[in-house]
Amino acid sequence: MQVKRGMLHNDNGERAPFVRSPNQRGALVPRYLIMHYTAGASAESSIRHLTKNGAGASAHVVIGRDGAVTQLVPFNKVAWHAGVSRWQGLSGLNQHSIGIELDNAGPLEGGPGAWRSWFKRLYPDDEVVVAAHKHDGIERGWHDYTEAQLDAALEVSEALFQRYRLIDILGHDDIAPERKQDPGPAFPMEHFRSRLSGRAADAFDQFVTTTEVNIREGPGTQFAKLDGSPLAKNTRLSLEVRDASWCHVEVLGEDGDPMKTGWVHGNFIAPVLDEDG
Repeated sequence: MQVKRGMLHNDNGERAPFVRSPNQRGALVPRYLIMHYTAGASAESSIRHLTKNGAGASAHVVIGRDGAVTQLVPFNKVAWHAGVSRWQGLSGLNQHSIGIELDNAGPLEGGPGAWRSWFKRLYPDDEVVVAAHKHDGIERGWHDYTEAQLDAALEVSEALFQRYRLIDILGHDDIAPERKQDPGPAFPMEHFRSRLSGRAADAFDQFVTTTEVNIREGPGTQFAKLDGSPLAKNTRLSLEVRDASWCHVEVLGEDGDPMKTGWVHGNFIAPVLDEDG
């Protein structure tokens, strides 16, 4: 993907689907990329809300669970996605950032076999990540992001970083920690940041899991999970082969010796950096 005159285009030069939001104001010279979850029932319902007159909210892009990308505000215009916010001496991050909304229900109530969203929709266990948010340390269920959605989000993010030379990618929970939890612990922020900061994953051979992640017999969800799946967060891995978004890895024990091999999705691992970062 690439950005031309504030609009997202695919590799064939065709403009991404665009539904104009009236909730925008003034020129933007972006410095940061802010990730959000919609906490809504679907990408379509979120797009309808964010493009409604008087909604008081918008985002530059909404990405559906199938990876479909819809732009609502040109990247050179201010969208209303950050609200009251602050980061490294800047306040009002709407004036300094691009906002991406990912279709995701957010935190879930209930438990195994009965996970439900605030709007009472039930979710199967394989769409739920049980994790603690970094701000409160309380374990709860979170709606997981799909591989197609994360792949699309990374592609859009890379285009934005290249076009605008952005400083960093942040969560809404970074810039408004007192009131926001998105994109939450199910989002692989460490992986995104390492990719977008120019740290090419293939330059590293030691990795660590950034959340619980399934290890499989082959590079895709159609392959069976191996015994011991999912791997725990912070499991150390040695990268053997990368195949698109999937990585063939050795799982390392505490002594550094390999315990088993298999395939994990690259969105859920991050390189182990040296002391210089």
